Amino acid sequence: MYQDKINVNYEDKPSYSIIFDRDFTGLSKALSLLELENKRFMIISDSNVGMLYLHECIKLLKPMARSVTSLTFEAGEDSKNLDTVKLVYGRLIENKFDRKDIILALGGGVTGDLAGFIAATYLRGIEFIQLPTTLLAMADSSIGGKTGVDFMSYKNMIGAFHQPKLVYMNLSTLNTLPKREFNAGMSEIIKHGLIKDADFYNWLSKNMNNIRSLDYDTLKQMVIKSSLIKKNVVEVDPKEQSVRALLNFGHTIGHAIEKLMDFSLLHGECIAIGMVAAAYISHKRSYISSDRLDEIISSLKAYDLPVSVSGLSAEDIYTVTKLDKKMQSDKIKFVLLQEIGNAIIDTTVSKEEMLEAIRFIID
Repeated sequence: MYQDKINVNYEDKPSYSIIFDRDFTGLSKALSLLELENKRFMIISDSNVGMLYLHECIKLLKPMARSVTSLTFEAGEDSKNLDTVKLVYGRLIENKFDRKDIILALGGGVTGDLAGFIAATYLRGIEFIQLPTTLLAMADSSIGGKTGVDFMSYKNMIGAFHQPKLVYMNLSTLNTLPKREFNAGMSEIIKHGLIKDADFYNWLSKNMNNIRSLDYDTLKQMVIKSSLIKKNVVEVDPKEQSVRALLNFGHTIGHAIEKLMDFSLLHGECIAIGMVAAAYISHKRSYISSDRLDEIISSLKAYDLPVSVSGLSAEDIYTVTKLDKKMQSDKIKFVLLQEIGNAIIDTTVSKEEMLEAIRFIID
């Protein structure tokens, strides 16, 4: 029935499936197979995605649902906060949602993180479905059960681990994604190759033209492979006690830049800059060659991703990294590349090393 499906385990037991399809027409059947008929459904989406796909999803779900309601919030990171959470809580209460009802997250990473957090905390936890419509959400944030909201501009400071009941990817939504958003998602996909799979990293380079032209079969192959990498990591370490931290390659400095730029840069763009800084430290430690460093920079530039930032000071960026939630006993868990496809977690990166790397990515 489905073109492809990946099953994800949680604590060594089957947890949920990731379905890859061309459209949303198989969604109601997928939910029926999970015995989710006659439930109250709330679809949470943002103002951009809602205009494109909300009506279609409501129409598809109505025949099988007890009721279908929706809530659309203003698109953007600024909405990923407790005020939006309170708004949704109120709507859920008004519509008498109980623990057997379902939240569906229709959109990108902000929507998935926000809706997942609401599902994790409403009535101490109800089930939710991920319907990612951006490349970044498909490749990364919809898989693994991380949910959360920002607090006082600090990214994902309040959150919970809450596994979805299903991840349903309509790959055709990538055709309506703005080019900048698509490119931002490519940073996370390139990251997966850099930290875990050199062959995949090289495949991305060889298939660049097909990727950029949005060839469906190439995109499907790319998203499936990226999802497999993420799945394999989160199955081993579902709550980021060890190897899952490798997925934070580029995030320590990237998150600091994201905050200091007041979210004017997309998440994936900030991660691209952060990856360059991390790769620079990896090079200075003689893990990777200067040619490899240049190659990484070129691979990011190929998707019009920024590899530097202006208007910020190295000291300010460093100071904000010290407030990152990935700190452990006052030490930053920094992810470095020992080689392409093999990343390590290092707590010995010094302030001097970080400042030198930050200066490298400041215009």
